[in-house]
Amino acid sequence: MVPAVAGNGIVNMSWRSLLSERTLLLNVTFQPLSIISVRRAVLLVLAGKAETLNCSDEVLRSESLEIQVPSVVRLNYYVRAPFRNRAPLHRKALFARDFYLCQYCGERADCIDHVLPVSKGGRNTWENMVACCRPCNAAKADLLLENSRFKLRRAPYAPQPLAVAVAMKADVPLDWECYLPAALTLTA
Repeated sequence: MVPAVAGNGIVNMSWRSLLSERTLLLNVTFQPLSIISVRRAVLLVLAGKAETLNCSDEVLRSESLEIQVPSVVRLNYYVRAPFRNRAPLHRKALFARDFYLCQYCGERADCIDHVLPVSKGGRNTWENMVACCRPCNAAKADLLLENSRFKLRRAPYAPQPLAVAVAMKADVPLDWECYLPAALTLTA
């Protein structure tokens, strides 16, 4: 939703779009758990289940309450989050991992290639799929890398699940960076 400009020049976001903004949720140990909506973060804070660590400049107002919009919240208790060692594989995440560049020639990627073709037993896994351009995909066809003129610029790998979530939510707020591990990138 596009913010509306009031007559005084102040930009006003509707409360619906403000509540759907995102907030980083941390465990009591400051470990990033997930990205949640502002609405969910406010409910956790009001219920006493979380504390606000960083706020944005926006303010939510009701008849009896005024609360700054949280950007980062930390739970007051430990949550044993299910350990997910592999990020879910999908097209958008794969392109983000490969920076939308062909892994054979370096041009802009617009399709996906199986390093070991499906016809030769290749699977749909992070380690077997790369972003590529149409000319390279057509030229490689269902050949093995050894039998083609192509060489991978970078070995494919499975990124961390939270790295994929952050990458999918483009433009990470600056106040999140100190809570996200430096190793939390889509690069190998």
